[in-house]
Amino acid sequence: MNETRTLMRSSMPGSTAANAATAGSTVRRGVYAGLAGLSLAGTVAGCAPSAAESPAAAPGTAAGSGAAAPSAAESALAGSGSPYRDGTYSADGNYVSPNGTETVGVQLTLAGGKVTDVRITQHPSNPNTRKFQGEFAGGIAAQVVGRNIDELNVSKVAGSSLTSGGFNQAVAKIKSEAR
Repeated sequence: MNETRTLMRSSMPGSTAANAATAGSTVRRGVYAGLAGLSLAGTVAGCAPSAAESPAAAPGTAAGSGAAAPSAAESALAGSGSPYRDGTYSADGNYVSPNGTETVGVQLTLAGGKVTDVRITQHPSNPNTRKFQGEFAGGIAAQVVGRNIDELNVSKVAGSSLTSGGFNQAVAKIKSEAR
């Protein structure tokens, strides 16, 4: 917004060459900052080489000795310090309600061992189950997004206490799959 104001001021009658130079400088700074941010984002995402990486390895190192380079999954694990691979994982969990055995679907997206997104797929067998799974689905993100997957153990979400048993079972399956 400041850039726009500066540009508008420089095109107004009575503006000085100094204002025009300031506007050009402001736009250039904004472009450079944007490019730097993209470079940083690419490095964090593993899309750009980091300063520590070199194109050719010295003799005697893993690359120089003919050993295979680490896979993307291994690199993601090493970079994050987490035992879990980044990605989106799905599993179903079962729990017992007064109406019998119920199932709830769970989809978690992990980055660095932390949950970045959660989605619930409802598998209700009756209207009462539909109500409770719906309440659970509406409240679970607030309890799990941003938390480490190893810290997840929900007990009651938005008034639904039984659905959490199925959710926790599905999370255990996802943890096994993501290792």
